[in-house]
Amino acid sequence: MKYSKSPLSITDQIDKLKSRGLRFEDESKAAHYLSNIIYYRLRAYTYSFHDNSDPNHKFIKDMSFEDIINLYIFDRRLRILVFNAIEKIEIALRTKIVYEFSLANGSHWHEDSQMYSNNHFFNKNINSLYEEVDRSSEKFIEHYKNKYATPVYPPAWMSLEVISMGLLSKMYGNLKNGKEKKKVAKEFGLPNPIILESWMHAFAGLRNICAHNSRLWNRRFTIVPKIPYNTAYKFIDNIKIYDNKLYAQLCCINYITRIISPQSSFVYELKQLLKDCDLVNCKEMGFPDNWEKEEIWNS
Repeated sequence: MKYSKSPLSITDQIDKLKSRGLRFEDESKAAHYLSNIIYYRLRAYTYSFHDNSDPNHKFIKDMSFEDIINLYIFDRRLRILVFNAIEKIEIALRTKIVYEFSLANGSHWHEDSQMYSNNHFFNKNINSLYEEVDRSSEKFIEHYKNKYATPVYPPAWMSLEVISMGLLSKMYGNLKNGKEKKKVAKEFGLPNPIILESWMHAFAGLRNICAHNSRLWNRRFTIVPKIPYNTAYKFIDNIKIYDNKLYAQLCCINYITRIISPQSSFVYELKQLLKDCDLVNCKEMGFPDNWEKEEIWNS
């Protein structure tokens, strides 16, 4: 089948939405929004409110264009909140990994293939690390290269500082399950490295979604965190949740945030945000009934 749809002018975009039943309080203001936010980006926020079995995609709920914009703004604020929380977690993860492994194994442990379980993944990851270090413009990287001839690449506390969270999660996941790896997981109150590996992979994917301004609100995730039942600190009692929805990752973020930043306003800000948008259906994000009664959400 050949794609044959023609591009629409902003006026035509508004007319199309009106024909589907969407109200407009101020069409000139709507035109301004549509000149700065591409129509198809907003389509992701209207999808849940259409009859998608109808070729004309009629709205099944009485709503306005302004309602859609409010949902769009909610999602943007949610991404910012989550991104900021993951940033703190990412820094803490780097710190713990570098500290424990460097003290036990020296400055360049990350380049030792014997530290890792899978040699193929090691070679792939270390080459990616070298590429990211070579691209870095950080002063401490430049200083190392100008001052030292060997080893060619900087120590772990420099090299791992400039790699992506995705690569950090892959490297940690491939490390052999020794005492240092277990100790890092324990620092975050998790029973074993397998749980932390899954959380790191999930956080890396979530961070990328936020960084690329993609829709977060009712997304279904392909990389999901394992839900533990025997954490060192209070997690959630109701572990029968959808691990591919946002709530699961918010629980994991909140759990680690409470450890590394006990005075964090993450819980308060999330609750306020959920109250500010009438269109938000928490069940779309995987929030179970009575989620606010969980201990980790009562702070």
